[in-house]
Amino acid sequence: MIEVSTWGSVTAGIFLAALVVVAIYMLYIGLRARRGAAATAASNARLEALLAAAPALAMVVRTDGRVELPERLADWFGLSPAPRYLADLSAGDRGIDAADLAALNEDIAAAQKAGRPFSRAVRVQGSARALMIHGGRAPLALQAPGGVVLWVFDATESHSEIARLSAESAGAQAAFDALTGLIEAAPLPMWYRGADLRLAMVNSAYVEAVEGADAADVVRRGLELVEGSGMGGPLANAVAARDSETTQMQAMPATIRGARRMLRVHDVPLPTGGVAGFAVDIEDLEQARGGIKRFGDAQRAMLDRLSAGVVQFAADRTMVFCNQPFRRLFAMKAEWLSDRPEFDRVLERMREANRLPEVRDFPGWKAERREWFHAADPTLDGAIEENWHLPGGVHLRVVAQPLPDGGLLLIFEDRTEQVQLASARDTLLRVRTATFDNLYEALGVFAADGRLQIWNNKFRALWGFEEAFLATHPRVDALAEAAAGKLANPARAVLIGDLVRAATVERQQRGGRVAFADGRHFEFAAVPLPDGNGLFTMLDISDSRRIERALRDRNEALEAADRVKTAFVANMSYELRTPLTSISGFAEMLSAGYAGPLSADADGYVAAILESVERLGGLVDEVLDLTQEDGKAPRLDIREIDLVRVARLAAQAAQPAMKRKKLDFAVEIMPSTGMIRGDADRLRQVIEHLLKHAVAGTPEGGRILLHTDGNAASARIVVSDDGTGMDAAAVGRAFDRFAQPDVSRGGERALGLGLPLAKQFVEAHGGTIDLVSEPGEGTLITVEVPRR
Repeated sequence: MIEVSTWGSVTAGIFLAALVVVAIYMLYIGLRARRGAAATAASNARLEALLAAAPALAMVVRTDGRVELPERLADWFGLSPAPRYLADLSAGDRGIDAADLAALNEDIAAAQKAGRPFSRAVRVQGSARALMIHGGRAPLALQAPGGVVLWVFDATESHSEIARLSAESAGAQAAFDALTGLIEAAPLPMWYRGADLRLAMVNSAYVEAVEGADAADVVRRGLELVEGSGMGGPLANAVAARDSETTQMQAMPATIRGARRMLRVHDVPLPTGGVAGFAVDIEDLEQARGGIKRFGDAQRAMLDRLSAGVVQFAADRTMVFCNQPFRRLFAMKAEWLSDRPEFDRVLERMREANRLPEVRDFPGWKAERREWFHAADPTLDGAIEENWHLPGGVHLRVVAQPLPDGGLLLIFEDRTEQVQLASARDTLLRVRTATFDNLYEALGVFAADGRLQIWNNKFRALWGFEEAFLATHPRVDALAEAAAGKLANPARAVLIGDLVRAATVERQQRGGRVAFADGRHFEFAAVPLPDGNGLFTMLDISDSRRIERALRDRNEALEAADRVKTAFVANMSYELRTPLTSISGFAEMLSAGYAGPLSADADGYVAAILESVERLGGLVDEVLDLTQEDGKAPRLDIREIDLVRVARLAAQAAQPAMKRKKLDFAVEIMPSTGMIRGDADRLRQVIEHLLKHAVAGTPEGGRILLHTDGNAASARIVVSDDGTGMDAAAVGRAFDRFAQPDVSRGGERALGLGLPLAKQFVEAHGGTIDLVSEPGEGTLITVEVPRR
């Protein structure tokens, strides 16, 4: 029993020990679970605090449309109590808008089916609250299979900020568009460069200036407005603007639309690191500046060439310019003037040079002249004029002109010579009046309006006008009417008015003649004068008229005597031909042996008779040719002729004379001589006369040349010899048919009819004849005859 109790005790002890162990373990497990629950509760409390402070609230939407959301979110939706189903989020005028709810249902359905997340902005009715909902499939831990978790953000402030920023953005965009439009419409090239200084934007004026297709093309190609666009060229201005962060300006040349222009380029740095630029065309401004400078230089050069002295003072009364005549007039040296002396010092220097009027109160006089700087009268031109009488008889005209900038311009004109000329003019006028009154001619000066201004005593006495009448300066029409009674034909009085009007209005010189009733004759003349007036003169030509009539009667008598002489010579020539024909016939019969054989001496005598008869017959023919037309052009038988043949026939006719004097006769008939229209006989006689003249003037053994040629317009005949030649007097009268006969160069007596006849025949053909000769050098005669 004792053993059983002992075993039982042991067993009970073991059981109790095990129970204690289990209890301790269970206590440990309970304490650990308690600690875990406490940690979980603390974590849940922390999460709940985070959720309460989070800007977003969660809402679970199950597949059957039931929703789980906190009361705070229900307040955001403006609903109380919290809705149980999704459809309850819109309840009349509370909750979200029905359209927004319908769109939200579609987004939730898509998230449930495809697991696609979404975002949706909704508005709460009756409130300014704006909510942003982000949705997605619910995780498994939420134990909402097929459900969707919606995170709702209060975006009211964000939407207000977005609206504000959108308004600012719209305003900025409008300003940008306006600025872009302004830049695009600007007439000057404008551009923008990025931080790398490459072109990023250009306007239409830039595109047009560089002749690009459009702005994109210009930017893509990097077309620069100014040539030489390297880092050392125009881009250096942009680099300097970017680096120094200050606006840079530089004048650069450029070629725009094919014209060379000068541009002022402005580069403006921007906060973005880029550089904006624009170019102003200053070509016209530069040309205007250059023109103004050249005008100033030309004006000063012109002022130096004036006879008047010119000096200019600035607003501070210092001298800025004076010309050379001013320096000479007032004896001022360039070294002293280079210091730009003041007005008062200049006046004092003039006084030292004795070039100012003598005045008692010089300081007061100088102060009055100092007021010239402010003496401009707005109602006048502002100029002040004075006359200075200097010692030594010098007269100066002084003009003071105040300038708009407060300066003063002074002009000093030396009028000493004008004063002297005025005095001399008065003397001259008195001399002229005395001269006019004592002239033999009658003179009257009429003004441009036809009124008589000046007359002499001869004019008044000739017409018998009263001095009182002339003192009224009558018009020429009234004067002509009063003078008509003095003329043999009163109607001729209108000639006076016509002549005066021609001289004063038409500025032409005209004249005429009239006869007075008393038998005198006067020659009128009207001459335009430089001052616009007209001078009318009358000259008594009664004596010259009588002499002229006598000379005319004598001339008529001489012409009648010449006609009688010409007729006598013609008749005598005809009368001479009859005995010449008989002498020639009988001499030819004797030479032919009709009277029997003749001795050698008799044959010589008969030959001499025939030669003399031939020469005398030729002279008679020449005389008849010169006299039968009474000085008129001879009648010609015009037809197409071969001048080569005519020249050869003339040369053959001259051969016997050439042989008798043993002359070297050269004939050059060129093929270009050709055909012409003319009288073959007359042209042959021309050549024969020229050859005869050459034979007569050439001694034995001499040389004579006959040359002919031509061109398309005319034919030429040249006869030259190496004879004794002719002096100037003989050449002058070689073609005069009435000249006295000369002793020829060969010692023979010649009537000199050949050359006058040749000239007459040549001119009848419309040609010309020219003679050139020098004593001892021979003679050259050239004839040109037109082909038509």
